[in-house]
Amino acid sequence: MYAIVDIETTGSFPASNGITEIAIVLHNGIEVEGSYTTLINPGVPIPQFVSQLTGIYNYTVADAPPFTQVADKIYNLLRNRIFVAHNVNFDYTFLRHHLEAVGYNLAVKKICTLRMARQAFPGHKKYGLESITQTLQIPHQNKHRAGGDAMATAILFQKCFEVGGEALVKEMLKKGNQEYILPPNLDKSYVKQLPQQPGVYYFHNAQGKIIYVGKAKQIKQRVVSHFTGHDIGKKRQQFLREIHAVSYTTTPTELTALLLESVEIRKYWPIYNISQKVRSSNYGTCLYTDAAGYLRLVIDKLQKRQSFLHSTAYLVDAHRLLWRLVQSFELDPYLCCLSKVPPALLAPHEIYNQKVLAAVASLQAQQPTYLLQEATDEGTSCVLVEKGSFYGFGMLPNNFKWRTVSDIKRKIKQYPVNEHINAMIRSFEERYAGKMTYL
Repeated sequence: MYAIVDIETTGSFPASNGITEIAIVLHNGIEVEGSYTTLINPGVPIPQFVSQLTGIYNYTVADAPPFTQVADKIYNLLRNRIFVAHNVNFDYTFLRHHLEAVGYNLAVKKICTLRMARQAFPGHKKYGLESITQTLQIPHQNKHRAGGDAMATAILFQKCFEVGGEALVKEMLKKGNQEYILPPNLDKSYVKQLPQQPGVYYFHNAQGKIIYVGKAKQIKQRVVSHFTGHDIGKKRQQFLREIHAVSYTTTPTELTALLLESVEIRKYWPIYNISQKVRSSNYGTCLYTDAAGYLRLVIDKLQKRQSFLHSTAYLVDAHRLLWRLVQSFELDPYLCCLSKVPPALLAPHEIYNQKVLAAVASLQAQQPTYLLQEATDEGTSCVLVEKGSFYGFGMLPNNFKWRTVSDIKRKIKQYPVNEHINAMIRSFEERYAGKMTYL
């Protein structure tokens, strides 16, 4: 009925590592029926630190059979049984990958004794195999060898079964049928408390540091989707092992979740977020006063803490815009860094600066102030865009009456703006045209 499995490997990732030893303990739910253990030649060198942990060296497996020779035996022992292991996702994914490589498709139900022990024996600090066997006084010989670990897991499984009975097994199998198993270091309580609402979720590592930020229309459903499937890639497996906790912030709408996600990625700079760490706009038009008192409109690469009047992805577009302002308002190309030739005669800065301010006013007039509004059960979700740039968002009560932009600002939260958000806002203008109120 059950196949309790433990494997030793050359590394953590199935695609680039081999199996050095496997042990399978056959269990009928009452007692052990039999067992199978064999060393395996992995076909790749065993790293020194792995050998020191397991006691399996290259010479140990030199005469052992390759996986191809034992695959049929392993498959036939597993195929009609429920696959049981401590941190089952590791053993199952490894074996499934290597069996598929030689033509066998392993598709069986799974039970994780690590999660089973958390449910049967709550309140302990650690549930790793070595820790929980010591806590429960389970004999555990030959630690870090497949045979010793598999037998200890079999005794742990039996103890969990005695406490929780068939109801616990059925619960664990129900989770397996949904084709997801939580990361080994993530307690199920974190997932249980997640809401089915829009918002932003955060994955934390063992030290509490945020390692990933995501947004969702339904937070719980999206978080669980990270754990489905059997992706054996090194990056994903490492990512899952680092997840120790999940937190979240709800938002009134999917749009506000998308905006908050971008703010939080820029705030925490999580190691596993990639896309928004690349700037979507590279150049901007900014204003400063030089040592002689002249206001200067110039183009610069976007800087994290610098304020820009306008931004664009391409330098040519930034030049085109600035030349248009130079021609329309008689600005000096040299002072705008568009020419290397100084002017023969330049008006006093008091007069010239008025032209620059008029150009700035014209540029800002082309970037309107408006609200993006969406009705919800709690009120009206409101995103404020001021002079073409994101300001913030919040909830307005259904009976709220406002007259000025300041009235709205007092009711919503201001967020740091970034170019990714402004690019999103521009893309939303067409999509949300019917929900826009110009101010």
